[in-house]
Amino acid sequence: MPKTVKTPGSVLLSHMDKYLLNPFSLSKAINLSNSSILQILNGKGKITVPTALRLSKFFGNKPAYWLDLQREADIKEAAQDKELSAILKGISKVKKQKAPPKSAVKATKKTTLRDKRKVGAKTPGAKPASRNAKAKTKA
Repeated sequence: MPKTVKTPGSVLLSHMDKYLLNPFSLSKAINLSNSSILQILNGKGKITVPTALRLSKFFGNKPAYWLDLQREADIKEAAQDKELSAILKGISKVKKQKAPPKSAVKATKKTTLRDKRKVGAKTPGAKPASRNAKAKTKA
């Protein structure tokens, strides 16, 4: 038995059939244009966030339900794009870099701290060391 394709339009149509609605009555009930409903049903329109909010409020389900249907349809459509498929084939998975040995990390931290001390002593406008300051005040 072939698997039925679950598109946003087909799911919306099944909901409409369940409640005996036509596109016009649904569009009036959720305050959306009739053409928007027809486009979704024909697979030419997409379910946007505002539309998902309206449909979820009307049918009593979550907005994520409608958005997930649209996202899955978008992914399937993108997977069939030959140009995108060629680009995806050229992308390789990232490889995790090896961490440096712990001994190298410790040595780096000491060197960095020493460098900071040297830089701090040479900073223009820095206050002189306390020994030099006392010697200057006595003179």
